[in-house]
Amino acid sequence: MTLIPPLPATGHIPVMLPEVLDMLAPRDGATYLDGTFGGGGYARAILSAAHCTLWAIDRDPAAIRRGEALQAELRAPDGAPRLHMVLGGFGDMRELLAARDAPVLDGVVLDLGVSSFQLDEVERGFSFRTDGPLDMRMGDTGPTAADIVNTMAESDLANIIYEYGEERRSRRVAAAIVAARAEAPIQTTFRLADIIRSVVPGDRSGIDPATRSFQGIRIHVNDELGQIVSGLEQATEMLAPGGRLVVVSFHSLEDRLVKRAMNRAAGRMPAPSRHDPGAMRAERDAPDFRLLTAKALRPTDAECRANPRARSARLRAIERLAPPGVPDPAAPTRHPLTTERRP
Repeated sequence: MTLIPPLPATGHIPVMLPEVLDMLAPRDGATYLDGTFGGGGYARAILSAAHCTLWAIDRDPAAIRRGEALQAELRAPDGAPRLHMVLGGFGDMRELLAARDAPVLDGVVLDLGVSSFQLDEVERGFSFRTDGPLDMRMGDTGPTAADIVNTMAESDLANIIYEYGEERRSRRVAAAIVAARAEAPIQTTFRLADIIRSVVPGDRSGIDPATRSFQGIRIHVNDELGQIVSGLEQATEMLAPGGRLVVVSFHSLEDRLVKRAMNRAAGRMPAPSRHDPGAMRAERDAPDFRLLTAKALRPTDAECRANPRARSARLRAIERLAPPGVPDPAAPTRHPLTTERRP
C-alpha cells in the first residue's frame, strides 16, 4: 500500500485516497491531471508521492484559490511550480490543457460529484440540511437551481428529477413545485425541501425524501453527466502508453457511465447480436486499454465509519497499453538478477 502523506486539517477528507494512489502509481518525472481539484487532497498526495508535475482543473474559483496556496507550498527545489491550476470543467480538459501547452499525461484522476467544501458552504445551496440560497452551481456562471425550479416547464422538471434523481414520484414533485412557485418564487433550500417532502413520503431507508430531487436538479444545473461523458473520452485520448485513468464515483448514474466507458476502451463490450448487420465485420481491433479493476473497488468499513460520505463511493481504473514491441514506461524496472533461478 502506498504511504499517505499527512494532510492539513482543512476538514476535507479525500475519499479512497490509498486506493487512488495505488491505482495511479505516481512516479518521478511523470505528468498527471487531477480533473476535480476540490480540496486538493488527491493533488497533495500525488505530489508528495513522487517528484512529478500535476495539472489541476476545477470550475470553482474558490478551489482555484485553495490550489494557489498549495502551489506555493509544493514547488520544485529550483522554485519552479509543480502544481498548475486551471479554471474550467474537466469535460473540457483537452482544450484547457492544449491552450497551456501541457505535455502528454501519464495519469488522470477524477473525483465525481459535488465536493465536501461545496456541500458545507451554506451559500452554495447544495444541501437541504441548512437553509441557504437555492444556487447549486459548482462554478459561478450559468442558471442557478432557483432559475430552474421557477421557470422550467412542469414536464421538463419532472423529467430531470426522474432521469437524474431517479425519483419515482417525479411528476408529483414537479406539480408541487409549479403550484408553490405560483404563490411565491422558490428561493431557498429549506422551502424547496419542504415542498418535495409534502408529496414524497419517507421510507425505511432513512434517506431524506428530498435527496433524490435535489440530486436531479443539481446534476442538471451543472451538466454533470455531460461532463463525465466528455471527460472520460478526452482523458483516454490524452493518456500516454502506460498512463492510467482512475475515477471515483458516488451514485449509479455516474458509475454506469464510467463502467461503460472503461469496458469499451478495454474491449469488454458485450458481443453483438448475430442479427445485427454490424456484427458481420471481420474482427475487432485490439483494445488500447486494460482494466485495472475487474469490478469497482469499495471503501473499507473503517473509512466509512471515519467518513460517512465515502459509503457510496466506487473506484474504477484502466491503463493504456503500450504498442507491441514498445516498453511500458509505467512498468517497474527489474534488476536482471531478480529473474535468475536459484539452484
